[in-house]
Amino acid sequence: MPIHGGRHHWHANLGSVTPDELFDAVSALRALDSEVTEIEAKSAAGGLPRSIRSTVSAFANTSGGVIILGIDEKAGFATNDVLDPSKMASDLVSMLSEEFEPPVRGLVNPMEFDGCTLVVAEIPALPFDQRPCYYKGAGMSGGSWTRTGASNRKLSAYEVQIMLASRGQPRNDERAVEGTSFDDLDPDTVERLIARMRATRAVAFGGLDNTDLLRRCGVLTEGNSGGQVLTLAGLLALGKFPQQWFPQLNLTFVHYPGDHVAGVEGVRFLDNVAIDGSIPVMVRDAVAAVTRNLARRSVVTGAGRTDVLEYPELVVREAIVNALVHRDLSPAAEGAQVQVELFPNRLVVRNPGGLHGPVTVDQLFEEGISSSRNARLLRLLEDVPISGEDRTVVENRGSGIRVMAQALRAAGMNLPQFENQISRFSVTFPNHTLLSAETVSWIESLEQDGLSDSQIVALATMRSGEALDNPKYRSLTGSDSRVATIELQDLVARELVEQAGERRWARYSMPMRVAQERRRLAPANRRTEILAAMAADTLSAKEISERTRIPVKTVRHWLKRLRDEDKIRFAPGGGAPQSNLTKYEATVPLLDENAMTLFDME
Repeated sequence: MPIHGGRHHWHANLGSVTPDELFDAVSALRALDSEVTEIEAKSAAGGLPRSIRSTVSAFANTSGGVIILGIDEKAGFATNDVLDPSKMASDLVSMLSEEFEPPVRGLVNPMEFDGCTLVVAEIPALPFDQRPCYYKGAGMSGGSWTRTGASNRKLSAYEVQIMLASRGQPRNDERAVEGTSFDDLDPDTVERLIARMRATRAVAFGGLDNTDLLRRCGVLTEGNSGGQVLTLAGLLALGKFPQQWFPQLNLTFVHYPGDHVAGVEGVRFLDNVAIDGSIPVMVRDAVAAVTRNLARRSVVTGAGRTDVLEYPELVVREAIVNALVHRDLSPAAEGAQVQVELFPNRLVVRNPGGLHGPVTVDQLFEEGISSSRNARLLRLLEDVPISGEDRTVVENRGSGIRVMAQALRAAGMNLPQFENQISRFSVTFPNHTLLSAETVSWIESLEQDGLSDSQIVALATMRSGEALDNPKYRSLTGSDSRVATIELQDLVARELVEQAGERRWARYSMPMRVAQERRRLAPANRRTEILAAMAADTLSAKEISERTRIPVKTVRHWLKRLRDEDKIRFAPGGGAPQSNLTKYEATVPLLDENAMTLFDME
């Protein structure tokens, strides 16, 4: 039975690691020759490592993870016996319960693996309203950690503050801005807002005068002296010049000549603009600044050749809106701007404050996923029109990221890369067409029939060196989890992709030999190998795999193709093609080695 640590049942689906999962985890570590985000391995030959405290805090403050004691990273992730594993497991449980605040409810087990006894701990993610989890001995400021890639990083004081604020709904956007008044609002924008509120929400706002209406929708609030002042949300959404009170709550745009900030031959930047005003004005002016600096590229359509911007304008707009609306508005972040940087190879949009609430980077492309740090500001901007346009600034339906993804897919471009660091969030758009003419030519040269559009996009992505897992495949292609699994496994069977790990730790990457080949000859010869193995016998996929040393997934892929070509059939008695034990037989006798060439055709 697993040993439980901690006093609270925070993770309803938490279960101890099974032997199969342990095998998958260690296999992934060895195949990748490095630790991964969700797994930390430690030798523990000298007892319970002191450094484990930072890992426990980091896992609890992010997405959870598994700690394996008895695996030596420096020795190629070889196993070593843990001395007195029962005591080490008990000590670890005591540590989780007594040395962390809040206590961590982990599951700890001694487990046999490779002839050694390991200690395996599953550490759950702490709910957002309980973070940060910290080591008591170092205090909240010194003992709070986060997981970044395969390493742990101590949280800064600002990041700890953000986590504390995220335990509830932050209300920084509702605070009164002393010294402001109704006269600091843009009259045209206010008039349009009031008209829209009366027309679309007559029950709530129809009978109110203008002052009461603005108070009810969060633009005005009572100041310290008793009069009406603007809220920060009202100032940012409708103000004439919010930077009079908050000089750094603006946006900066810089266009660099090279791929790095240093510039080229002394030229620091090609364009450098500080953009002020309310959020609607900043959105308008920032989009204009970016688009005037974008080059145009030609794409071939059914009607001929069309010139388009390097990045779709819709994508630029949505990224800027998200950064301005979801930025941290706490006093600690008032000195940080939203930053937009254009390089020859990428466009970067960055804002202070990471994702808020129970939203992860992997969920950003999913429908209906939305959580806002600035709820009052976001709600207000649903009804505030963009300066000079009829549409409002936001929809507040959690659709902005999906709109960006759809526009990028339609343009044949890579999806953005997100980086969430608690204190900041950035989105990076690579500047290249995912399916360029050269890439399309390469895919055609693989001579792989029946690839789906999603698989083609994934191949183009992995060819650039990026590894995928199931969530990344779903984000990249818009597929659901079941389809993503089927299509990834099919790419493995075709020997276009290699898989490291299994189930939740599965990672998929493209071997260099595939990325560089111009013609895939090896799979075309699999027919010969398989048919040669079946020359005198009826065999199952498992038996063919054992005889030929071809992976069973690949064998099954080629058995299907041979059946479609009427070169093999089910042996008498029938069978299900999804089973590795179903027997097959050749439909044409193989007389000699020369006859094998009959089966080498695509």
